Amino acid sequence: MVSKARIRLSSTDPHDINTICAEIKEIADKTGVKLKGPIPLPTKKLMVPTRKSPAGQGTNTFDKWEMRIHKRLIDVDPNERFLKRLMRIRAPDDVFIEIELV
Repeated sequence: MVSKARIRLSSTDPHDINTICAEIKEIADKTGVKLKGPIPLPTKKLMVPTRKSPAGQGTNTFDKWEMRIHKRLIDVDPNERFLKRLMRIRAPDDVFIEIELV
């Protein structure tokens, strides 16, 4: 028997992920489902140092590029109406939604 649905959201844009979380909260309020979250997980920082000059001459100067991945976790009681409405959410391309029934 399934006791809860765990929704994991990840994105490089914190504004997009927060709007999706707000939509999920709104759907949960309309359907009357218990909702825990969104719980912000630690932001993963991916650092890439690259050398400025392509040739081996000159000083050793580096550019540092960084990409941040923001994550949220939401636990919900599994309800058929809620999950159907959740599947219809329009998400931007950089927001990844993962639903796991636990």
